[in-house]
Parts: sequence; structure tokens; C-alpha cells
Amino acid sequence: MPRCKYSTRRFYALFDYDQTDEENMARKLENLRNIGIIAHIDAGKTTLTERMLYYAGATHRMGEVDKGTTKTDFDEEEQQRGITIYAACITFDWQDVTINLIDTPGHVDFTAEVERSLRVLDGGVIVFSAREGVEAQSETVWRQADKYAVPRIAFINKMDREGAHFENVVKDIRQRLHANPVPIQIPVGAGPPHQSDAFRGVIDLIQMKLLLFAAESEGTEIAIENIPDEFLDVATQARNAMLEKLYDYSNELMELALEEAPVPEQLLLDVIRQATLHQLITPVLCGSALDHIGVQPVLDAVANFLPSPKELPPVTGINLKNPNHEEKRKADLSDPFCGLVFKIEAEKTGDLAYVRVYSGDLKANTRAYNPGKDKKENVAQLWQVKPGGKGQQVDRVEAGDIVGVIGLRHSVTGDTICHTQHPILLETIGFPDTVISMAIEPESSTERKKLSDALELMKRQDPTFLAQENEETGQTLISGMGELHLEVIKHRLLRDFKLDVKVHNPRVSYRETIRQGCDVTGTCHRQMGGTTTFAEIDLRIDPLTTGESRVSSRCGDSLPPEYLQPAMEELSARIEGGGMYGYPLTRIQATITGGKFHETDSGEVAFRIAANDAFDRGLREAGIALLEPIMKLQINTPEDHLGDIISSLQQKRAVIHATNPRGQDTMIDAEAPLATLFGFAGELRSLSQGRASCSMEPAAYGPAPDDILKAFS
Repeated sequence: MPRCKYSTRRFYALFDYDQTDEENMARKLENLRNIGIIAHIDAGKTTLTERMLYYAGATHRMGEVDKGTTKTDFDEEEQQRGITIYAACITFDWQDVTINLIDTPGHVDFTAEVERSLRVLDGGVIVFSAREGVEAQSETVWRQADKYAVPRIAFINKMDREGAHFENVVKDIRQRLHANPVPIQIPVGAGPPHQSDAFRGVIDLIQMKLLLFAAESEGTEIAIENIPDEFLDVATQARNAMLEKLYDYSNELMELALEEAPVPEQLLLDVIRQATLHQLITPVLCGSALDHIGVQPVLDAVANFLPSPKELPPVTGINLKNPNHEEKRKADLSDPFCGLVFKIEAEKTGDLAYVRVYSGDLKANTRAYNPGKDKKENVAQLWQVKPGGKGQQVDRVEAGDIVGVIGLRHSVTGDTICHTQHPILLETIGFPDTVISMAIEPESSTERKKLSDALELMKRQDPTFLAQENEETGQTLISGMGELHLEVIKHRLLRDFKLDVKVHNPRVSYRETIRQGCDVTGTCHRQMGGTTTFAEIDLRIDPLTTGESRVSSRCGDSLPPEYLQPAMEELSARIEGGGMYGYPLTRIQATITGGKFHETDSGEVAFRIAANDAFDRGLREAGIALLEPIMKLQINTPEDHLGDIISSLQQKRAVIHATNPRGQDTMIDAEAPLATLFGFAGELRSLSQGRASCSMEPAAYGPAPDDILKAFS
């Protein structure tokens, strides 16, 4: 077999490939599904993905998270920690449908992987734990799916766990996510095998059949039986509740109900599909991926209820030949090619860029255009990634597909690539700001260049990772989304790049703003090169409660445009450049209210100097206030340890919003400053004897205590 000439760590590391013929390369658009498996950490996403791959015949052996043998967790760090860190895209077939599946991380530190995946996906499978229900990161990923209008189905996993409760999770989805969940299955039993009412199967409310999954065949054999009498009343009530919700979306269904006529199964499937595609409902299924129960129905639901690219509205972008005009591209070969780069696997030997093709087709050994950077790109090879690290090289992909591209040199996550003669700029992908930093420095001068190269490579791959070198101290400040994010980066520098670096403790990424509004005047009245220069700027600066900093003018005709524009540009640059203590400035409104100029002694440079002077005076007079990142906490703890944990939180300046019973446990919803939470995970384990769990995500920036600001002064 031929081998790929590139060698990279994860997706195309010397994998064998098969050259496919033309008829296999172009897939039927209506039979294509681009989906993501999304959830809170430890809800069972990767286990569900492994079972899907196995039952679809894409793998011959099921990987296990606990053993580090999963097909989608390629990285050594993922295998050691038993969590997903990098979104993995894999292509496989289920019956007559081709699925591009992305298994995303659940930990909030890697939320960028979810963000960029949802930007290009057509549908999602949201996984919930039957015991924990809707958790903090569940809410985050649901909001992200709402943002990109992604139709989704819900899978309530871990029905075999102690404390599993199907109805409570459905209620959670309705109340906390403001969704419209419609169960199309109900569980038979709940809890582990030793209980008398242990979970052992599901009832399909569409077919009104009991589905039992044979343990001895690892769930590959499914017995479809009539519903036993003991469950018939409950199943009938659940089906009637399902139909009641679906009547709103189908006149035909309503008419059959009024006539008390039987409802055809295909009609039910069609109504559920249309309501799901329009995001009016979320079909709910249940099972236990670990125990091989209920996985195949999820694959059926993906095929039956989630959209193909053909069913989505055209993508909208900016026509670069007429920037004021929006242009639409539909998933069709008749439209010119355009696609979005949503993920980069960066390596020294070459990058693998994942591209969602929105229109037209993309061929290997051709050229594409990056309109955002005004660069031509070489499309050398196209790859479709298969389970187990295997890849399939193709000559061409069509609209609606996802493909790995080798050869792009300038494009990064969020960039558009398109036909050179038909340029269009699609909306890019936005990512949250970093909240935590850590200083690293090379042990020797020979390591400096290696460190710089490694950091540049990692920045290409991870859009939420920042690195900036301080030439005076020799230290490099790396910033990320949380302690785990920085820890993974540190381990990769030491393990993969074999770097000898000194690592310092993490520190919080503060923000600076102003305490109050003020009016100031900045001047430039000096000799420059033997010539007198003059400019005067009247500036009003005010704090903003929310939103981005901005610069505006209300000086009327007192300043001509050739002086006003440079002054506004300088103010924008000063806001972006940071505040008095070196942290980014935020929530500032700077308004030029007036100014003076001289017919012969004024110029652009003079007004830039005056704007700088006004801004410096404004910061001093308004006074600097420090803002610190506030984290949203959700802690699940046994009742016995509730008091100790609340006491610990109060010492960390936490605000406790609610304590809600959740079975035998209590869920604590709180907010606390990130600066007080370093090492909290270990402390929580100690306080609860390892029985409590915690998740956190950035909530907002809030005022920091004055003593923190004094420490910087």
C-alpha cells in the first residue's frame, strides 16, 4: 500500500490509504449528515461515539475510554486523562447515510473546539447523564448550538447508574435550557443491574415496541418485542404525550386524532423530522452506551431527524467586488466553490486543515483563494479521515462535505477559501478571551528559537491559545482558558517538543477600566525638526457597564477630517494597547468633543500626539479600576459534605445563588473569582473524600478588590 508523504502526530501519521474511484467520491447530498456529539464532561460522548463506529461496521473492536483505546482520542494526553481534548472528525456509513461525525470535548477549557465544530455542523447529538442531568457545560453547548441554529436530538445516557432519572432530565432540559424536549423513547427500569428495577431496555414510542439489547453480543443483537402488560399503560401515556406535542406541527396528525384513526409510522417520522429541522422540538432518546443499550436507535435518529446539507438555507457572505452587497451560496455544484477552515492540525512537516465545503466542489492539485488574507492557496491533497487513524485520499469533494486539506500555508481557523474568480468572505468564527496566564522561559539561549517555533505552531492549531514574549525579562507569557488548558500545553511542550523550559505558576488575566467619567484636553505644542507643531484635542472618556470599548466623535466641524481621523485611530490603538498596569483595557467610551488646529503649524503627527496626551490625562483623572474574571461554578456533592464546601466557597469570595437537591446529592450553583480557585479541585476532593464533582466556566468580568490593585502599584 502507498503511504502518505506527510508525517503528523494525529490524523494522518503515516496512515495507509485507499484510492477511491470517482463514483464513491461524490456522495449523495441528501444522504449526508454532518453531526457533532456534544455534552458536559463525563456524560459519555466518546463512549457513545465508539459504540456508533462499531455498530456501523467502521471499526472491528470497541475502544474503551478507561483503557485509552478509543479511536477518536488519539492524543497521549487524552488517553492518560480519559477525556477528549481535541475535536476529532471521522467519516463512516450507517445503512444508506454517510456521517461526518465530530466528537467534541466536554471540559470548558476546550470550549473553542465545540465552538468551531458547531459553526460548520448541520446537526448535533447532545448527551446528558441520567444522574446529573443538565450541567454547567450542558448549558454552554446548548447556547452555542442555539447561536448557530443547529437542529439537535438528545440522548439521556447512563440509565444504568445509581440515581438515574429519565423524567427529571427531560424536565431539566425544558426548564434550564428553555427547550421543547419530546421523548420518542422511554426507559424500562433505571439504575444498576443489582437493583430489582434495573435498566434493561427501551420502549420505542413510534413503533410501540420493546427493544432489548443482548449483553452476550455486546448489543449487536436487538430483540424487538411487544410491550409487556406491566409497561403498556406507561408506554401508552408517554406516546399520547408525544402525539399531543406533535399535533401542533401537522394538520394531518390532528385530523387523524379527531377521527381516532391509527397514525402511520412514516407520518410520525416525517412530522418529527420537520419539527426538528425547524428547531421546534428536540427528540429525546435514552440508553447506556457503556452497556451497549440504545446506541443503534441514536444512529437511526441521526439519519431520520437531522438535516442533510441540502435542507439548510444558503450560506451568506460578503461579495468582495461589492462589499455592501451580501451574497448567498447554496449547497449545489452550480454555485462557485466556497468553504470555511474550521480546524488546523499543525505540524512541522505541514498542516492538515479541516474545511467545510458550502458550495461548488473542491479538487486536489488545484488553487484556491483566501479573500481575508488576499492570498492564493495550494490545495495539494484531500483526505477523509476514517476510524483508527486510517485515511482515504480523494480527488474531489462536493458541496456539503467536510474534508481534510493538505497544502494550505496562510489559512487559519475561521478563514474562508473560495474560487479565485468568485471571491466571497464568510463570517468567521469568534472565540472567547483567555482568562489565565502562565510565564515560561527557556533554560538556555539555544532553546529560545525552539520554544518560539513550537508556540507559533500551537497558536495556529488553537485559536484560544496566546503567547507573547517579554524581551526585557526573557519570559514568554502563555494564556489560555483555564488551568487544565495551560497544563495540557505545558505537557505538550515538554513531551512532544522535548523543550527544556522553566514554568511559573499560573496568574489571572485581569482587565483594566476606568472608575468614572471625565473631560480632559490633550495638547501638542513643541518644536519638531526645527518646525513648530500645534494640536489640541478635547476628550470625554466614560466607563461602560457592558460591551466593547469604542471611540466616537461629536466635535462637529471644529476639526477637519484629515486631523480628526488620525486622532481617532490613535485613541483606538491606545485602547487596544492596554492600560497603565499592562492589562487589556475594556469598557471605555472615548469621545472627541472638540479641538483646535493651526492653519500652518498643525499636521497628522501633531494630532496623534495630542490624542495620546489626552488619553493619558483621562486615565489618570478617571482612575483605573481592575476587573477580574468571575467563574460560574456548579458543584455536585453528597449532603454530608455540603456545609464544609459552602464554608470553603465563602472564604473564596464566592456568591452562592442556589442549592438544589438532586436525588441523594445537592447541586450548588455559585460564582467566584478565578484568582481564588487555583487548586480548588484538589481541595474539593479532600473535603468530600473524593465524592463531590465540580465544573466551572467563565461567567463575566467583575470589579476586583482594591488591595489587588494596590499590589500592582
